[in-house]
Amino acid sequence: MKEKKKTPLWFKIVIGICLIFVLSIAGYLYSIYSKAQQTVDNKVHQEVETIDTNLTEKKVQEQEPLNILLLGVDERSTDSGRSDALMVLSLKPGSNEMQLVSIPRDTRTEIVGKGYQDKINHAYAYGGVDTSINTVENFLDIDLDYYVQMNMEGLSDLVDALGGITVTNQLDWYDEGYYKEGYHYQKGEIQMDGPKTMGYVRMRHLDQNGDFGRTERQRQVIKAIIDKGASFQSAGKINELIDVLGNNVVTNMKFNDMTNLFANYRDTRKKFDSYMMQGQGTNIDGIYYLIVGSEEVEKVHGMLVKGGA
Repeated sequence: MKEKKKTPLWFKIVIGICLIFVLSIAGYLYSIYSKAQQTVDNKVHQEVETIDTNLTEKKVQEQEPLNILLLGVDERSTDSGRSDALMVLSLKPGSNEMQLVSIPRDTRTEIVGKGYQDKINHAYAYGGVDTSINTVENFLDIDLDYYVQMNMEGLSDLVDALGGITVTNQLDWYDEGYYKEGYHYQKGEIQMDGPKTMGYVRMRHLDQNGDFGRTERQRQVIKAIIDKGASFQSAGKINELIDVLGNNVVTNMKFNDMTNLFANYRDTRKKFDSYMMQGQGTNIDGIYYLIVGSEEVEKVHGMLVKGGA
């Protein structure tokens, strides 16, 4: 009988090292997946009465267009806070299109459930996310499928966790900065960390376009975060990113909803359009409001339902 050749020791060592490496990576990835799932489902996920999640799940399964309300909220110790940024993100997988519409916070409209008109950003102070959802749906005559609420103070940590973002700045200005760092926002392409991003999205008094200019910068930052997040490859910072989201974001999405959106709707970022609703500023009883006409509302309704600017 022919004697079997013994496997060389060095070969066993190499195979052993490779196996340990693969198992270590697999274990690390599982720990990230497990942590992400627990963070989203236990800390981030929060249902609302105003959105039928069963209907939304059917839409996702059939890859129908979705509308997501984005709320940037100023949390305050003295009151319930206000929505500093109010946007609707429309995802249209059929045309691989993403539409981001900003609603100026001074827009005068009916606050659903209150029976009178006020600034649309006050809806959150009156009744939280549910009132904001009802008010935006009534204002634009659309259905919202998801909402994502983020504490504006957490935006700085999110940008840092992503390793910074890049935007194309349209206005050259010097500012003390939101964190008093003395930033210079040069015209053209600029790279920003978290604190510098906060100054970028907060500034309006140095911009002749006021709140319109500020919301344009907010849309730029949202797009930059989406682009950076879609190509995010720093495994070493994924846990940090998960922690930031867990501490600052609330949404009616579960972890499985997020993974389904990533799988079925990620190509919508191939065509990204943004728009800010237009109106006429006026004073009523000494308070400034933006009056948005019915034609503008109908135009934006068509953009969100059908697409195109």
